[in-house]
Amino acid sequence: MDQEPADFAHTEAAARRRRDKALNLARFVWDRAITGDELLAMTDDRLRKLAREAGANPPSTRETWTVVAELLDEKTRWADAHPDDPRSVPAHADEKITWVKPPLPPWPGR
Repeated sequence: MDQEPADFAHTEAAARRRRDKALNLARFVWDRAITGDELLAMTDDRLRKLAREAGANPPSTRETWTVVAELLDEKTRWADAHPDDPRSVPAHADEKITWVKPPLPPWPGR
């Protein structure tokens, strides 16, 4: 009787570890004022550097980054609803430019 190989990446324990890693990454990313859309637009290389800077092993799939983006969107909604709470302001927003480059302005006359 053939048995299918175990899918350890989608067990309850794996999902819990992925969520824990995503929470830690989301805290770091939120403090740099990076949005979920900006995060998901980053290259894999950039995401690996970001994870290392956050003190985490880089996730092996985009699945974890998708969870991070969802957490960032959730935090943004919370921050918008609680503008007077000090936790609604990213602590290191000035570091955003390190990770997300602003778009270049068009040349004059174009």
